[in-house]
Amino acid sequence: MESNTLAAAGAAPAARRLVIGVTGASGQIYAARIIEVVRHLQAAASAEAGAPGAPASAPRIDLDLIFTDTARQVYPHETGLPLPVGLTPNDSYYNRNASGSNAPDAFIIIPCTMGTLARIAAGTSDDLICRVADVQLKERRPLIIVPRETPYSLIHLRNMTTLTEAGAIIAPASPAFYAVGQSDINQVITQFVYRILSIARIYPLPEEQRWMHLATVFGK
Repeated sequence: MESNTLAAAGAAPAARRLVIGVTGASGQIYAARIIEVVRHLQAAASAEAGAPGAPASAPRIDLDLIFTDTARQVYPHETGLPLPVGLTPNDSYYNRNASGSNAPDAFIIIPCTMGTLARIAAGTSDDLICRVADVQLKERRPLIIVPRETPYSLIHLRNMTTLTEAGAIIAPASPAFYAVGQSDINQVITQFVYRILSIARIYPLPEEQRWMHLATVFGK
């Protein structure tokens, strides 16, 4: 009854809790762009909420960021950017996301090293990223793993199979090149991270990023 009353009153929907884990794999541009996009969406939702008479329709996202020690070194090296503010220590098991009683709505590991992927597949939970991944699997919550490695060894493929069977979604860092402006790597990466947010059910893929829209643009 209370939720119906709030909905009728036009109250904003509850924020979607998203955790992004970043490991030391190459491909830190993916991490930088998805953080940028999520923070843009957060700012848009905040601006809309503060506008007089504006409908509460923009997605509200509650974001936590976890970087491994190696990611803290590789991220600024590859992107030329400072580390994002508000990072959660990867050794903090008192973090709110470390318990199944408070599992986030989605966990995205981008990019993911083969070492981290192997530890998650083995269920070691030896750091916060692996623990949150374990929580997502046992609670049947979305776990999106974006490996950035090539080629894959048989061990890599078996670990990915294990995680897929356990409920994770393996989404390799293989962006689509049919996006408008495909000669611009930034647009290609942006389309990919929106796709990941859509897979995680955090934010629907914008119409202009969908294939049917692009097929119309291309006249096919």
